Amino acid sequence: MKTQYTQVLPPEWQPMSQVFTALGEEHRQRILLLFEKDEELNVSQIAAVSTLSRPTVSHHLKILRQAEILIAEKRGKEVWYRINTAYLAEVLGNALAYVQALS
Repeated sequence: MKTQYTQVLPPEWQPMSQVFTALGEEHRQRILLLFEKDEELNVSQIAAVSTLSRPTVSHHLKILRQAEILIAEKRGKEVWYRINTAYLAEVLGNALAYVQALS
C-alpha cells in the first residue's frame, strides 16, 4: 500500500479532479465531441446544434474553460473556444500511466 498519498496528491494528479469533474457531465462531453481537429467554435455555433439553450451552453463552456479543457479567446464581441489538447493529453496521460503501471 502506498500510504504517502493519503494526505496529499502528487502534483501531476492535482488538476485531474477538475478535468474529471468537468467531463463527468454528459452535455459537456457532447460539447467536447463537437470539435474537429484544430477547430474553433463559438457559443452560437455550439448552441445551434445543441438541445441546450445558449445560456446553458455558456455555463457548460465556462466549466470546461475553468478546468482548462477549453481555451477561450475573445475576438471582437465573440469568444472562440478550442480544445486544450496538450493539457488534456498531459492530465489523461498521467491517469493512463498510473493504470498501465499497475498492469
